[in-house]
Amino acid sequence: MAKEELMTLEGEINEVLPDGRFGVTLDNGHQIIAYTAGKMRRYRIRSVAGDRVHVEMTPYDLTKGRIVFRERTPGQGPGGARKRGFRR
Repeated sequence: MAKEELMTLEGEINEVLPDGRFGVTLDNGHQIIAYTAGKMRRYRIRSVAGDRVHVEMTPYDLTKGRIVFRERTPGQGPGGARKRGFRR
């Protein structure tokens, strides 16, 4: 395994913690603390408890990870309607 190689695992968010961190339960039953990746912050992708996510982890610390993808939830559209601003 190369030094830069990361493991990608799937899990579910079960707790929202302060400072942009989340408690995630992985599919194998382990509980970790994860933070949102930079691109998810940049594009304002929100995550809530119950969302399925993909988490990248380093083999050196198996208690922390980075959320890199949030799966779409069925029945939810692409987003709410945007309000138009006041035009003169």
